[in-house]
Amino acid sequence: MDAKRLEGKNILITGAGRGMGAENAASFAAQGANVCLADIDRDTAQGVADTINGQNGGRAIAVKCDVTTRDDNAAAVKAVVEEWGMINVAVFNAGLNKPRFFMDIDEDNWDLIMNVNTRAMWLGMQETARQMIAQGKQDYPYKIITVGSIASRKPLVDVTVYCTSKYGVLALTHCGAIGLAEHGITVNGYAPGVVVTPLWEQLDKDLVDIGFKQKEGQAYEDIVRDALQIKRVSYPEDVSGTAAFLASPDSDYMTGQMIHIDGGWCIQ
Repeated sequence: MDAKRLEGKNILITGAGRGMGAENAASFAAQGANVCLADIDRDTAQGVADTINGQNGGRAIAVKCDVTTRDDNAAAVKAVVEEWGMINVAVFNAGLNKPRFFMDIDEDNWDLIMNVNTRAMWLGMQETARQMIAQGKQDYPYKIITVGSIASRKPLVDVTVYCTSKYGVLALTHCGAIGLAEHGITVNGYAPGVVVTPLWEQLDKDLVDIGFKQKEGQAYEDIVRDALQIKRVSYPEDVSGTAAFLASPDSDYMTGQMIHIDGGWCIQ
């Protein structure tokens, strides 16, 4: 692998203050990219950016971004352009989950998850594509990268709305690839399984609270035992290599694809 295969790429990452987003930002910067960390918690994102800027000539900025608003998505794209002249890649990583059994889902639960996981991705994709189209076609494709989930392949009764939202992400990936191809933009995504991040740690607690699991950590144990071919949970660094591949020239001839990084869960 070329250690600088992302040299000169200006990359926006949403939800980049922690978890997979933060790991992707650090990985991309180490491979030569300029990275903009967009997060609703700007202070946390700035801390990650400061660490990147202090290591081996990394280049990172942080912006506050509520991904559920069009204006904030547009402002995040604008920040990349103002800092580095153009945007080459956008990774839509922001997401959340709040488990409910099917008959316990209410409007607030539905709207919260669908707004952050699906509606926000649509807004971000549109605003990013708008800027990419304005920049004009290049000799290489612009890249939009979505973050899906095993939940679009494995319906789970305790996270019905999350599954629905990630089916939507899969549809946006496919439809975006078709709708943006004429503008020289590819759309691909990756779908993790169980990744030890703040999102999964909170989900683990929530599953105990609703009575689906008896103790914290049981969700991890049950999935590793019963569903995964690779008998361990994953960590953000297990995912960042695939994200970098999708951001790099190595994936220039791909579009409309969702790569599963799930330890073999989806083949069960």
